[in-house]
Amino acid sequence: MHRLRAKGAVVWVVALDGWVVLSRDAAVAVMRDAVRFTVDDPRFSTAQVVGPSMLSLDGAEHRRHRDPFAAAFLPAVVTPRDGAAIDAIARRLVAELRPAGAAELRRQLAGPLAVAVAAGALGLGNVPVVELLGWYDLIVAAVDGVSRGESVSARGVAAFESLAGALRSAAANPSSLLAEVATALTDDELVANAAVFLFGGIETSEGMTSNALHHLLAERSQWAAVSADRSLVDAAVEESLRLEPAAARVDRYATSDVELEGASIRERDLVIVSLAAANRDPQHFPDPDSFDIRRASSRGHVTFAQGPHACIGAQLARLETRAALNAVLDLLPDIQLVGPVETTGVVFRKPLALNATW
Repeated sequence: MHRLRAKGAVVWVVALDGWVVLSRDAAVAVMRDAVRFTVDDPRFSTAQVVGPSMLSLDGAEHRRHRDPFAAAFLPAVVTPRDGAAIDAIARRLVAELRPAGAAELRRQLAGPLAVAVAAGALGLGNVPVVELLGWYDLIVAAVDGVSRGESVSARGVAAFESLAGALRSAAANPSSLLAEVATALTDDELVANAAVFLFGGIETSEGMTSNALHHLLAERSQWAAVSADRSLVDAAVEESLRLEPAAARVDRYATSDVELEGASIRERDLVIVSLAAANRDPQHFPDPDSFDIRRASSRGHVTFAQGPHACIGAQLARLETRAALNAVLDLLPDIQLVGPVETTGVVFRKPLALNATW
């Protein structure tokens, strides 16, 4: 990203057949301008599998799909409603791991926590985790196939139909969040948006918690600082979000010819906003490749996007990662990483494995 940045704030990349937006200022400009840079394009792969949703619409239709969910996940609503329950889930998971003396923290802590919180938020707490993750894997594979020009797979269709049935059952509970949302959306719209929320929450929250644990455990002086002063947990979460966003890019499509930071973008061109590059823009974040929990500018990151498609689950995700960090600090104070950690992913960034002992 830094090598690309040397060529400009917005650079054409032949291998991607699109523009990559590298500076924080240009990234914010694109994300806030849904008129000139839209998600509403037939090439948007997720919509081909789950149908139109808040993820793939703009304008009035986007607001109609998004607003019922967004109202239920405002920070002022989420924290008092879900905070204590998320803390309890995180502590239970860590307590169950403690006797073994070792664990792979991504799949044994971050992943189960993300599934429990996302599924619980939508009233799917009774669906077995293995079954839910099985649907998830098949749906993600179908989306990935569509992005490569393949047709939607039969297995992907079947998995989505199974998930849709579970979501409809949850919506039938009059006290559930989905029952509230259902009053504003059609059945198909409810299912599509709930599926987007669910799987977005699982994938990115698992990555966010794994990345935060990795950064803190790899920097022992900063782990010690957070251990001694728990008020630094929030700062550690924000700095980890900046340094390694779990979702590293968001895609837009130009609706007309437009000039952006000297780049001549044509109508229908793919415009890839690199959240990872924007978060390491040296104009906004000095020494951008270092992890520093006392960085004054950490909260200037754009990891949760900006504009009309800013992540509605941001507060829920923050609560999860804070809960995981506090549970590990409380119950596994002598924890140590084992071996090197490899973080991978072009779109979704997280460690392949995060092995630790205590």
